[in-house]
Amino acid sequence: MAIDNPYNASSAIRVITHNTEFARDVYNGLRAPQKVLPAKYLYDEVGSALFEAITLLPEYGVTRAEHRLLDSCANEIAWNLSPISVVAELGSGSGKKAERILESLTSRQDNVTYYAIDVSSKSLQDCCHHLSSVRGVQCHALQSSYLDGLARVRQSRPDSGSLLLLFLGSSIGNFSEDEIRAFLKRLRQNLRAGDAFLLGTDLVKPTRQLLEAYDDPAGVTAAFNLNLLSRINRELEADFQLRGFRHEARWLLDKKRIEMHLVSLERQSVSVAGAKCHAVFEAGESIWTEACHKFTREELEGIALETGFQPVARWIDDEWPFAENLWLVA
Repeated sequence: MAIDNPYNASSAIRVITHNTEFARDVYNGLRAPQKVLPAKYLYDEVGSALFEAITLLPEYGVTRAEHRLLDSCANEIAWNLSPISVVAELGSGSGKKAERILESLTSRQDNVTYYAIDVSSKSLQDCCHHLSSVRGVQCHALQSSYLDGLARVRQSRPDSGSLLLLFLGSSIGNFSEDEIRAFLKRLRQNLRAGDAFLLGTDLVKPTRQLLEAYDDPAGVTAAFNLNLLSRINRELEADFQLRGFRHEARWLLDKKRIEMHLVSLERQSVSVAGAKCHAVFEAGESIWTEACHKFTREELEGIALETGFQPVARWIDDEWPFAENLWLVA
């Protein structure tokens, strides 16, 4: 998330140099007028396990909707795109989502090369192990950011043959509106004419349904969000008191996004030794930890055309409004 306002002398942060990326992001985020922490730090080992639990909650329908869609559209995708020489997936995780697509492709062609791109070495290991049973799939793990990983795929792919890029799970919704377009344009620069892009997107739905998905009655999402403070305590020697914060989900209708915040219950101060900073929280002041943009059908078509793609197919789940969008490189 971009931070618009620079540090000024009236800030409640004591600024001292820091070195690691995590420390730098915490330092920058806690000094912003709207305190903010990048959502990627929610997913440490504990956070990832809690998110897996979230995907099983009845209030959170994204994962189940996507699995239903992939089951129903995989054969159609393979029928229209095969032969595909390379499949690359951004944020591959365990590889379970890509599995259905890969099975459909290899039922129509002898083999396909699959590149799993993820920042987690364990996820990559699990992914290649999981997909080892799929006939004809050669799995390559790339521990990298999305764009750096895709650039490595571009450099190593054969001169002939098409590529199918997967970006599933509505991860694109974690970007701001400007970042979405800039990111998709960067993806397009790493692709060639004839390549295809399958993009998972969560759609706008009733407010109550959205808020319950990000603030479930069982409190699993709250634990997931609060774990970020635990991680900072563990890894950066901070002294956040978790009972002094509460999880809050907000739906911003004009921006079509859910925001997750950690709200301070009282005036308090926190020291983060590993980032060499000190932050003061007023009662009611929050840390913004995640944004989840929800799309309309018309918006998605416009974004595709703006960023160099041609929308050719879309599948929408009947139970939970979620879309798989198939775009070709224009």
